[in-house]
Amino acid sequence: MDKSKLLDVKNLLISFSSEGVDKEIIHNISYHLNKNEILGVVGESGSGKSVSSLAILGLLPKNISKITQGSILFDSQDLTSLNSRQFQKIRGNKISMIFQEPMSALNPSMTCGKQVIEVILQHTNLSKAEAKTETLSLFEKVKLPLPQRVYNAYPHEISGGQKQRVMIAMAIACKPKILIADEPTTALDVTVQKEIIILLKKLQQEEQMSIIFISHDLSLVSEIADRIMVMYKGEIVEQGEVEQVFKSPKHLYTKALINSKPSMETRLKQLPTIDDFINNTTKSDVVTSIERAEVHKNIYSKKPLLEVINLEKEFVSKSGWFSKPETFKAVNNVSFKLYNGETLGLVGESGCGKSTLSNAILQLDKATAGAILYHGTDITKLSKSAIRKLRKDIQIIFQDPYASLNPRLTVGKAIMEPMKVHGIGTNENDRQQRVLDLLLKVGLDETYFNRYPHEFSGGQRQRIGIARAIALEPQLIICDESVSALDISVQAQVLNLLNDLKSNFGFTYIFISHDLAVVKYMSDQLIVMNKGEIEEMDDADVIYNNPQKEYTKKLIHAIPKGL
Repeated sequence: MDKSKLLDVKNLLISFSSEGVDKEIIHNISYHLNKNEILGVVGESGSGKSVSSLAILGLLPKNISKITQGSILFDSQDLTSLNSRQFQKIRGNKISMIFQEPMSALNPSMTCGKQVIEVILQHTNLSKAEAKTETLSLFEKVKLPLPQRVYNAYPHEISGGQKQRVMIAMAIACKPKILIADEPTTALDVTVQKEIIILLKKLQQEEQMSIIFISHDLSLVSEIADRIMVMYKGEIVEQGEVEQVFKSPKHLYTKALINSKPSMETRLKQLPTIDDFINNTTKSDVVTSIERAEVHKNIYSKKPLLEVINLEKEFVSKSGWFSKPETFKAVNNVSFKLYNGETLGLVGESGCGKSTLSNAILQLDKATAGAILYHGTDITKLSKSAIRKLRKDIQIIFQDPYASLNPRLTVGKAIMEPMKVHGIGTNENDRQQRVLDLLLKVGLDETYFNRYPHEFSGGQRQRIGIARAIALEPQLIICDESVSALDISVQAQVLNLLNDLKSNFGFTYIFISHDLAVVKYMSDQLIVMNKGEIEEMDDADVIYNNPQKEYTKKLIHAIPKGL
């Protein structure tokens, strides 16, 4: 093995068995990781990124998967030949992993400090007192605010970004030679994502370790990696230096990954998808500023559909039996107008009040003060029966379609159920036909009607969520982070679909996201929220091209732009 190579994967084949039939998932891949290097692994869900990295740590599911060919050489030792006990000496010690979802990777019943101490005690000869000192030092190293407080806190008591930092502290506790970071920033705000990227790069240089950084976002990977490896359907389709892969990609799939993300400079009428690139059917029609101005002239010449006036939402927290209740304003004096046929973008970091505001509009959470006028009527004063009728008019598409669908109901029944409640369709047969038509409209086919949510991919489930929302023929749809968990290409498909539905049915959207590139692409007007208040409000292009506030500048600066 070449001395500069820390890890050398050769001709790796991995199969999974289902109902006694073996299916090859990873097809004869070969790659290496050098000492003191960051290797970016890019690809969408199902490309084999995570499976191939779990194989390195011997974490593939025992009964249903097997490595049928190839070797994984680490320090000249073939990891494919190790048993569980031998792996225990390597995992967390020489090779560590940061998982995508820190909440499910951390133990909810243990304090953050104890979880890191456990790893240190298992792999070193330090005493408990020394391990505690080392843990607090690690928390400082990963830039956790108030390390002592985080040390004593349970995972649910800290933010997503802080949980991810605890996971990083745990992963580097024993100074591993290799750190595998599997989508470590996917669910995080763009500013927190930037901080984590800077932190990982700094730790890599300080500790002289090597990192395998896995993501579906090529622009993000290009900001941290030295080399990039692109995976597609279980194969490596391209690998090379970052600049070479990003600036002159050879494979169509790599080109598609770069171009499926909305551009910050031009607004295409339709975003290209992976299939468009593979089938050479990409369109490059651009929305001109004259066309955009014409649309806006038409939209803003009418009365507003929704008017939010001086809206406030307070929450009361009580930390102990004898302590005074504390009030916290999640939304503070917010006012704006929303017009028929408009997409209003709502952007800001976690905790800025975006979802609280949308819950107040949906009447899922009563506002503390202010008014919400829908067609001129203040909906904060409606009776329960009137609110129930309003539910038909104002719908929501959630971030996690799987959690919002009943796993026991077929797709057809899940869409028909609210139609029945709101009296849409003359009878069961009529409703069924309407649902079959809807499935076609959102790019699915009629065979999906009798299948269950678990049988679909994330992108397909999101389409089902959209079909269910539009089945009630609403006037206003709130998209709450509805594309943030999707692959770049699936995200492009869903954004195209939302825009097509808007053109065809005249829908009005409130589009909530922490991804400013996506919000800018979708929006007519844009509201930037910070700590419950409106920081900035204007045309989406105006805000991006000339942000007035430091907070907005920080958000825009944090967007991964690639090379």
